[in-house]
Amino acid sequence: MNSAFERAMAAFEPAHWPLAVGFSGGADSTALLAACAARRPGEVVAFHVHHGLQAAADDFEQHCRDVCGRLAVPLRVHRVDARHARGDSPEDAARRARYSAFAEMALMNVGAPAIKSIALGHHADDQIETLLLALSRGAGLPGLAAMPVHAERGGLEIHRPLLGVAGADIREWLTGRGLPWIEDPTNGDARYTRNRIRAVVLPALAQAFPQFRATFARSSGHAAQAQELLDELAAQDLETVGNPPRIATLQTLSHARQANVLRHWLMRAHGCAPSAAQLEQLLSQVRACTTRGHRIHLKVAAGFIERKGDFLHWYNALPSPKTLL
Repeated sequence: MNSAFERAMAAFEPAHWPLAVGFSGGADSTALLAACAARRPGEVVAFHVHHGLQAAADDFEQHCRDVCGRLAVPLRVHRVDARHARGDSPEDAARRARYSAFAEMALMNVGAPAIKSIALGHHADDQIETLLLALSRGAGLPGLAAMPVHAERGGLEIHRPLLGVAGADIREWLTGRGLPWIEDPTNGDARYTRNRIRAVVLPALAQAFPQFRATFARSSGHAAQAQELLDELAAQDLETVGNPPRIATLQTLSHARQANVLRHWLMRAHGCAPSAAQLEQLLSQVRACTTRGHRIHLKVAAGFIERKGDFLHWYNALPSPKTLL
């Protein structure tokens, strides 16, 4: 057991079986599926999301069926409409549709042991690309933490056992076993920032800093740990200020703790995240709120925050009457 891929898979032990594997037909998910199926035969199912965004999508599905037949792994296919709305990121829209599809496919396991865990083939290069994208956008700790090894989403435990393995190591393992995979033609499209990072930035980093994958991963780990501490503090502060937050109690906290607890409240209670500018404007209004007549009405994410009496409330923006006509 010498390869980085084999060591990572030997250390992977999900708490719940049967296990789903997100299977696109690419090299990373193919290697992950094959290794999991060999480890626990009969306890692995492949989840394939048909995004319908490319002419080759039907060919991808057929390839996945062929590979699953060869590996004796059942395949579950879910078709989604992953088209993005105007102003939305195509990658983000496809990602949201994919995770929603995974959750729905898990619920379809009627009459069989429930599927509570899914393994995804994100690897070290994906993690570095995610970190660099976050840096380019001026992200805070959640962005710098990049992708977690373990998370929960839509009722599923999500595992990423290959985050410490380079993509080249995965392909080498597959080649040694004669397993086929497909290359997504959009991976070479330079219009996507992630692809430009993969083609230009990663080779330059490898030349300048040969150990960058390991060192960047440590930095992301430090960011993730720091964010955990901030989340714990925010949860404690939210107990103090209340849900919804009482303005006078908020004002007793430092500027940084106000920002931290308001972000936490908006995400946990309403599933939305304010932009940096929106949060600063809100903090400014909270600081200025010293009289009963002070009005707060601010756009935050897809809704508004208003002052109602002594408290802050967030509500979804309603369509205008013209939109309803």
